[in-house]
Amino acid sequence: MQYNKVEISGVKTSELKVLKEKEKMELLRLAHSGDKKAREKLITGNLRLVLSVIQRFSNRCDSFDDIFQVGVIGLVKAVDNFDTNLDVKFSTYAVPMIMGEVRRYLRDNSAIKVSRSVKDVAYKAMQAKEALTIRNQKEPTVEEIAEEIGIKRSEVVTALESISDPISLYEPVFSDSGDTLYVLDQVGDKNDDISWLEELSIKEAISSLLPREKTILNLRFFQGKTQVEVAKEIGISQAQVSRLEKGALDRIKGSI
Repeated sequence: MQYNKVEISGVKTSELKVLKEKEKMELLRLAHSGDKKAREKLITGNLRLVLSVIQRFSNRCDSFDDIFQVGVIGLVKAVDNFDTNLDVKFSTYAVPMIMGEVRRYLRDNSAIKVSRSVKDVAYKAMQAKEALTIRNQKEPTVEEIAEEIGIKRSEVVTALESISDPISLYEPVFSDSGDTLYVLDQVGDKNDDISWLEELSIKEAISSLLPREKTILNLRFFQGKTQVEVAKEIGISQAQVSRLEKGALDRIKGSI
């Protein structure tokens, strides 16, 4: 049965029920008191959540059946460890747990080899992250993880980055009204000494641009800021920055 682009054998997604938040809380309380039927109903009622999460891993694994089963393990952990006394939606807590299980599975089955010592640190960090998430009902910071396992922050960052899945610079991360934002658009250039705008000597071409367009190009290509940083600085959305940047560059290219 197909769920958008994800196909899971034996799962009739059209028949999966979606529980309301009030129902989830009631079932969680019953499940935590030992009601096995409530626990099973809660898990079944959140399988769509698992399916929605694993879609983002569509280009990283050949078997979605395996990924789905791993995602369900994360869901079960979320069900068993969620604190109903806190003012937090279940899905807010469950999604990181599901993603954590899937990412762990993908790392363990990755073709990229990482040294045993670094991998051990990464696993300790992931275990600490999961424990802190359960304890505080929110994702911990890198500093909190480092303190939990008693190592330097830099070692935690290095270990976690070494086992992260590589992604393409052209992988889409956001889309609004047909304007797609790619990973490449979020990469800044901290080299202020060399700029392709300067090298092309197009000062006259950019003189006809609107003040906001000039500001965006200056921040993006002279100061090396990302579109996210530019959007925050001038007070508009990232999608607007993307459109204005593209339009300005297109006019410049057409005039040189």
